[in-house]
Amino acid sequence: MLQIQNGSIARNCQGMARRSALKVGFMGLLGLTSADLFRLRATGAAKRNGKSVILIWLDGGPSHMETYDPKPEAPLEYRGPWGAMETNVSGIRISAQLPQHAKHADKMVFLRSMHHKNGDHFAAAHWMLTGRYGSTTTNKAQMFPSVGSFVSRMQGPNTPGIPAYVGLPSAQSVYLFPGYQGAAYLGPAYNPFDVNSAQKYLAASDKSAVQPPKFLDNVACDTARTRERVGLLAQLDHFRRDLDKSGTMAAMDAFQHQAVDIILGNKARAAFDMEKEDPKTRDRYGRGPWGHYTLMARRLVEAGVSFVTVDMPHWDDHSNIEKGHGYKLPVVDAAVGALMQDLGERGMLDDVLVIVMGEFGRTPRINTGQPGIPIPGRDHWGDAFSVMLAGGGLRTGQVIGSTNDKGEFPADRPLTPADLLATVYHVLHIDPHQTFTDNAGRPIPILDSGTPIAEII
Repeated sequence: MLQIQNGSIARNCQGMARRSALKVGFMGLLGLTSADLFRLRATGAAKRNGKSVILIWLDGGPSHMETYDPKPEAPLEYRGPWGAMETNVSGIRISAQLPQHAKHADKMVFLRSMHHKNGDHFAAAHWMLTGRYGSTTTNKAQMFPSVGSFVSRMQGPNTPGIPAYVGLPSAQSVYLFPGYQGAAYLGPAYNPFDVNSAQKYLAASDKSAVQPPKFLDNVACDTARTRERVGLLAQLDHFRRDLDKSGTMAAMDAFQHQAVDIILGNKARAAFDMEKEDPKTRDRYGRGPWGHYTLMARRLVEAGVSFVTVDMPHWDDHSNIEKGHGYKLPVVDAAVGALMQDLGERGMLDDVLVIVMGEFGRTPRINTGQPGIPIPGRDHWGDAFSVMLAGGGLRTGQVIGSTNDKGEFPADRPLTPADLLATVYHVLHIDPHQTFTDNAGRPIPILDSGTPIAEII
């Protein structure tokens, strides 16, 4: 950790008093490494291919029956409150609560036969985000690195001076931060950079003003003064240069300079600055936190970030599925629809893979509520659920797999979390057989199973 502090009271760009201080964790801030990643680039071991991922994480488990796999002909106790609507692709119907999705279905793939047969929030979230069974309710510690961390490790950012992996507002799973979106044995350097960890886990209905990233204020002013203080590192490390005449220290300094440029340069700050966006565009995404951060995700991948996760939590509706899912679905629908329109208009669809998913689905048969809340809802269901993919150069406008007439089990083309992540790695040209050493010193491949979904590649 590098800490540069002047100790006196200064003024920020808005004229407000603050202590002039900068803390830079080279190995964690912005989800980058200042040594490993830049060294890999220098030796040609890490490649950029211009592709990026936006993962919209519906924490808690959305109902497949109320989203991408409605069953309007099923018995009343299964089919739910809303029914289905036609999309712009003949023969594909989705929930009537998702009209913006329906307008852009030709850009999407609906995976309806996802399954892992696990109803444990922690086990299911770990499985979906890593492609491996591992953590559970009784042992919550992350066992394997997340897909975002592997992308950060293998690919890095698509543009110099930009972070590789970002969590909006803060990457999490099942109330754990970063939870199973973290790097595990890859090391904290490959954890996501959380944009605002003080204002996180925000509901779709949250009305509080979304705060700008704190680090924008920390580094937006006194850049010349801060660069002058960075020079103190040379004095602190002078004795190390005396001990190492081989050139290694000089090489490390070059990599550190690149990391400093990320913190002090304009590219990252501009990408996070939402005030630069057209107000009409912000309205289209939605002014709440889910729309705000989905738009920020588009800005980030456009600037060169390789992997962004947008947190859209609170889907665990065991009772009152109509009211619980009912206020969330229009918000995620507006954000995803605006994102599809934006990516299309900007010519980015082939280069940005969008994923919408949670850890599992909900029970196809509606329950009678829960103790104290006797209003029908749906429980955990890992035997069948849906994931939406869009863009990424995939063959879109398709449904892959199906469930039986009540949405209980895959009826054909069963797919696993490893198949999904193998497809993501294929899009990014990352070899899932690449191994990394775990904490016990064993070589572990990125995935030990799974096959890219051939129909959409």
